[in-house]
Amino acid sequence: MADKKQKVAFIGTGIMGAPIAGHILDAGYPLTVYNRTQAKAQPLVERGATLAATPAEAAAGADVIFTMVGYPEDVEELYLAGDGLLTASKPGAILIDLTTSSPSLARDIAGAAAVSERTAFDCPVTGGQAGAIAGTLTAIIGATERDIEPVRELLSTFTSRIFCFGGAGKGQAAKLANQVSLAASMVGMADALSYAQQAGLDLELTRDMILTGTGKSGAMEQLAPKALEGDWKPGFMVKHFIKDIGLALQEAEDYEIALPGADTAYGLYDMLDAIGGAELGTQAITLLYAEEADAAAAGLDWSLYTQEQGDECGCGHDHDHEHGEGCGCGHHEHGEDHECCHGEGHHHDGDHECCHGEGHGHREHGCCHGNHEE
Repeated sequence: MADKKQKVAFIGTGIMGAPIAGHILDAGYPLTVYNRTQAKAQPLVERGATLAATPAEAAAGADVIFTMVGYPEDVEELYLAGDGLLTASKPGAILIDLTTSSPSLARDIAGAAAVSERTAFDCPVTGGQAGAIAGTLTAIIGATERDIEPVRELLSTFTSRIFCFGGAGKGQAAKLANQVSLAASMVGMADALSYAQQAGLDLELTRDMILTGTGKSGAMEQLAPKALEGDWKPGFMVKHFIKDIGLALQEAEDYEIALPGADTAYGLYDMLDAIGGAELGTQAITLLYAEEADAAAAGLDWSLYTQEQGDECGCGHDHDHEHGEGCGCGHHEHGEDHECCHGEGHHHDGDHECCHGEGHGHREHGCCHGNHEE
């Protein structure tokens, strides 16, 4: 059984990280926290945590180090830089990355940790902000049951289920499988509500009916109510979901398989990002089906979505964002004939089809039912 007196460091106290760290603190573990925006860590400090000025300072002397940051490049810098956690932590420390990140990066970190007499494993979680607050997240771990035994009690402070997939990177791969399923479910939820609305159905009653049958999903159960209420606050941000789907698509490309459901979701969420929805909750996908005035009331601006915005590929993706490179499909280092849009190559002309046959001109939003004409 894990020692309650393990010293814990927690790096990244955002929407998910803060409540997770709070559960660890409530369970009596000495806790040091770090966040780039210190104000986000202040409530934990007021509850008894120690605030560190740098990740290295947080890690020094800690028995267990948790990280939960935004993107794979953040994880790589945090762990593998010259002054990173594998250098700053003490020999024998256990490092646990809760970020949804790259399976290959997780393998690299685990290998480097083993060489330096540390243990590191990937442990992305699912359950959203609500699960983090309730302490009922599911941990998806790239390690064995034996590997996690020293920290099982610690993990149980914020999880209700733990799945061990046996090897470095496999936790990340399993989490991406979850995100692929969720991506298709989000599109299905949005499609169903849009169809029901156009058919003149009571949307709450329609949702209740769907939840009694095989059409039910976590998206319909947990996120549709927020969409119906016009609540766009993030339990999980659009920009982070784009990152996750992009990672899955990149992995799929490596495996030479197609993920049409994930491709569809990526295109829609990329569109949502382009019109100002990056920091809304994932339920905001339904705003793509809404009247322009309703989208504007939520802070979206369809005028931002132009043929030119995509720069090289015309897909409307802001290439300065960190969730993808090149054309914004999540696939890296591909040529102009790369098929990320159901067989439609990324040809750089006015007929570029990255919304499944619908052009990306502002007058041609086929997936938005023509509601956004100028």
